[in-house]
Amino acid sequence: MLLAIDSGNTNIVFALFDGETIRGEWRSSTTTNRTADEIAVWLLQLMSMEGIDRHQVDACIIASVVPAVMFNLKQLCRRYFGQEALVVGEEGVDLGLNILMDRPEEVGADRLVNAVAAHKFYKGPLIVIDFGTATTFDVVDGAGNYCGGAISPGINLSLEALHAAAAKLPRVAIGRPRTVIGKATVPAMRSGIYWGYVGLIEGLVGRIVKEFGEPMTVVATGGLAPLFAEATNVIDHLQGDLTLRGLLEIHRRNQ
Repeated sequence: MLLAIDSGNTNIVFALFDGETIRGEWRSSTTTNRTADEIAVWLLQLMSMEGIDRHQVDACIIASVVPAVMFNLKQLCRRYFGQEALVVGEEGVDLGLNILMDRPEEVGADRLVNAVAAHKFYKGPLIVIDFGTATTFDVVDGAGNYCGGAISPGINLSLEALHAAAAKLPRVAIGRPRTVIGKATVPAMRSGIYWGYVGLIEGLVGRIVKEFGEPMTVVATGGLAPLFAEATNVIDHLQGDLTLRGLLEIHRRNQ
């Protein structure tokens, strides 16, 4: 089985692939001071609850946008699974795409992994929207090359910033308001955040397509993707496990 690790700014996702099937998937908060031993205590117990023995793991792959956690994730793979992890972005790892950027080394590993997966499943020119700590818009051309994109604050960051900067504005939960015009402070905040974000999505997608000069397929991933996909017709496909599927594909290309 393959242990795929997707380390983001907020959460680390651990998934076990048995062929194409995900046997288990678990999330942990991204904590830079958590040791390999501490992660192992947590992860191995969850694996055991699913009837999975650690010796069934015969390969590991990691994509991380948090450099500080990389050492302990590698140690986890080495010490508890007996495997040297394949790390997206390290020299010699074949992604099967060209990075058409001024500074390719600055592109987040998760964005490249999403590009690999999106091209495999959908082909053609693509926009991949990942609703994470930041919301990223990534452009993939018809040949599967990574062409760049845009980065905006994630919806939860926007909510926290609004609360932190304005003394009288409370924290609110994100959700789709029934009306755009709020009749009180909290409904007005929910409307502004939600419909403002829908406007951001539609505006950026429209401008990217116009600049690219070709029709494009839009793929959304990330925990909040379903919430926004229901409010706009610019999103063509939802795939919650896109990053994990990309890690599986990259592992296969490097076997």
